[in-house]
Amino acid sequence: MSMSSSDLSYLAPEYIRAIAPYQGGKPIAELAREMGLQEHDIVKLASNENPLGISPKADFAIQAAMQDIARYPDGNSFVLRAAVSQKFKVAASQIVFGNGSNDILELAARAFLTPGCEAIYSQHAFAVYALVTQATGATGVVVPAKNFGHDLPAMLAAINAKTRMIFVANPNNPTGTLLGKEALFAFLQQVPKQVLVVLDEAYDEYLSAANKSQAIDWLAEFNNLIISRTFSKAYGLAGLRVGFGLCDVCIADMMNRVRQPFNVNSIAQAAAVASLADEDFVERSYALNQAGMMQLTQGLNKLELAYIPSFANFISFKVEDAAVVNQKLLQNGVIVRPIANYEMPEYLRVSIGLFSENARFLEVLENILKSNQ
Repeated sequence: MSMSSSDLSYLAPEYIRAIAPYQGGKPIAELAREMGLQEHDIVKLASNENPLGISPKADFAIQAAMQDIARYPDGNSFVLRAAVSQKFKVAASQIVFGNGSNDILELAARAFLTPGCEAIYSQHAFAVYALVTQATGATGVVVPAKNFGHDLPAMLAAINAKTRMIFVANPNNPTGTLLGKEALFAFLQQVPKQVLVVLDEAYDEYLSAANKSQAIDWLAEFNNLIISRTFSKAYGLAGLRVGFGLCDVCIADMMNRVRQPFNVNSIAQAAAVASLADEDFVERSYALNQAGMMQLTQGLNKLELAYIPSFANFISFKVEDAAVVNQKLLQNGVIVRPIANYEMPEYLRVSIGLFSENARFLEVLENILKSNQ
């Protein structure tokens, strides 16, 4: 390897040098600079954010917490821990807090993955699973997807003596697919007890009552289960970065040993506590998402574009020349998410927005498709 004398990147392990950093959705300010657009004219439907913003109770809590910002946050998140414990009926010692649920995924990987062992995840699953696996020097094993979702029998078949962890997203991002509860429970029963299963439920609040996860009830039976949740989606706190993991006490203890001190800031903790107390806001977010999903699927049907039925707050659709279409959307001030890096080069993912934002997206998309004919 040829490097200049000033380039010390070779000092990093090869598995770190090989990482391709995660690319988030394009920020509004960045697009405005690139295209010479006004920020208020831009619609961002790229990062699965809550178009309603945050709970009014969270807003009030944030303002109050600002008064004490010169102090370090509670490193053990005592008040938030009590709120999550009460809300989800789990012991306080079973909870791990993170700087977003991404942090929970990383804490699980850092605590339990090492070079020489393997982690299994599905094709088309959340990119962070591969990133946190690679960052530990462990080997990622990608199981081909089935109908854009997890093939649980194939994932079971991929388990070997080196397998330490399995990542499962339900619903899955970026495809929006959902595993049935009976199939998922049967899967957990068949996974060897020494293999950890990280069940990423970032979008559970967007599920109907019939589809809601029952995984928290399964914690008592499966001490190898780690459930990851977030306040970034339905609760609207994406900019504050706060998530949590629910798991066996011994697993939580190991994850907390590698957790950074004060990894959840005081404002995030206060906002999360208030958000948990505002069930009405979550219900409004769910209702808006249901209506928006119908609006977008009807619009995509009208445009005769195929899409993957989604159980989350986004939808991935197939379009010819997806990269070109994405660039034209950007030029017209509409940000969606290209997902070629998920081995889906013909697809774009659009988040559910406000009615007017969804309408703007569909109108611009229709005009682009007409101009391409």
